[in-house]
Amino acid sequence: MLDVTRLRVIDALARLGSVTAAAKELHYTQPTVSHHLARLEAETGAQLLQRAGRGIRLTSAGQLLASRASEILGRIDAADAELAAHVGLSAGRVRLASFSSVIGSLIPRAVAVLTDRHPGLQIGLTDTQPPEALELLRTGKIDVAIIFRYHDTEPEPENVRLHHLLDDPLYVLSTRPGQTLSTLRDATWIAGCARCRRHLLSMCAEEGFEPRIGYTSDDMVVMQALVAAGLGVTTSPGLALRAHRATGIVASELPGSLQHMYADTYGEP
Repeated sequence: MLDVTRLRVIDALARLGSVTAAAKELHYTQPTVSHHLARLEAETGAQLLQRAGRGIRLTSAGQLLASRASEILGRIDAADAELAAHVGLSAGRVRLASFSSVIGSLIPRAVAVLTDRHPGLQIGLTDTQPPEALELLRTGKIDVAIIFRYHDTEPEPENVRLHHLLDDPLYVLSTRPGQTLSTLRDATWIAGCARCRRHLLSMCAEEGFEPRIGYTSDDMVVMQALVAAGLGVTTSPGLALRAHRATGIVASELPGSLQHMYADTYGEP
């Protein structure tokens, strides 16, 4: 039987990268951390650690256990909160993660309705991108992840349950009406980070060209400001336009291009 305290130790070591940092976070001495790690190796019968210069690092087996430890500890913390609410010790807690355009459009109204109906409900909110939100969900640090995906997005991790919310149309933003991807093949493009621009590259490839990316930003306010200044063009989901719309930009809907929105939970309801 794995000891929860030792799982917390290996989780802290994996996240923080050193025995010293793990000991500080857990309020242990370094020898205590080393003792727990040694006992964990003895209990599992696997080599979890190896020397790396003056320090130690996790082996592949150690990384596997640390990944599961993070998930297990998150589930324990979530169960503790749920049980406390069930027996009346608190009014409950919902920890939510989503990305900026949803937080700026849908979430405030939903939270306002919830808090009005359930004044004792505690709602936590984290602004992050879908991959990070799904990791927080997997490890039990949040209860619900509001994400977007496209038809070519990779499948979600095992045990993540998708609840469809809506399909949000995509628009191309420029300073002239009636623009399409093909008419803007020679334009300067404003795109997100390498991971976030994947769908833009896929859509442009279907039109037979590779966009010339001159500016990089994941902030829709910044992207719209660059478009309004005539420095480039970009794409945007409708919810982002609802949250913020700069003066001088023209939004032309891209037919058939949708951003699919889901509320994700983990495991059994």
